[in-house]
Amino acid sequence: MVIPMKKRIVIIDYGLGNLRSVFRGLERAGAAPKITADPEEITTADGIILPGVGAFREGMEMLGDLQATVVNAACETPLLGICLGMQMLMESSEEHGLHHGLGLIPGDVRRFVPIGKEKIPHMGWNTIRIKTETPLFGGLREEEYVYFVHSYYAAAAPDNTIANTTYIHPFASAVRCGRTYGVQFHPEKSGEVGIKILENFIEQIC
Repeated sequence: MVIPMKKRIVIIDYGLGNLRSVFRGLERAGAAPKITADPEEITTADGIILPGVGAFREGMEMLGDLQATVVNAACETPLLGICLGMQMLMESSEEHGLHHGLGLIPGDVRRFVPIGKEKIPHMGWNTIRIKTETPLFGGLREEEYVYFVHSYYAAAAPDNTIANTTYIHPFASAVRCGRTYGVQFHPEKSGEVGIKILENFIEQIC
């Protein structure tokens, strides 16, 4: 009996993000994850995770020279951006001024404008409504609950938006361009639904 090799999934370490939580989530999903900032390991991996918690400008600055590595690797290797990592996939962000992103997903990042009693950040469990059939959401219902923490949201092009969520107003909670995906929520904190999404990334996309 031949035991299949586990997929080598790299988690990019650029100084921001809950790396250990993502690492454990990927282990549960059946991958062989590795946290690294080594460009060679990133470009030779079966799949790439771009995590992130914090501000857009700081994230792009700390990613530094790895920006080019990520963009080039995304031409050949499946990539999943999580939370700030998803926002960094976009073309630009207005967080603390106008800043350029990686440009892998058309659209920009904007701040929520509170209305009434709604608070910023958007924190806690909320519903994603899946718009488009995609391998990332294989086996999920049309609506699922997942965990969010963010003050800014991605205004993605409709053709690249694969799931929406409503908080103050509808926004793109998951995006896609080819085999580059982004999720605004934290799959590693979203229970069995989140693990299923990570499994889909590993098994159906990578």
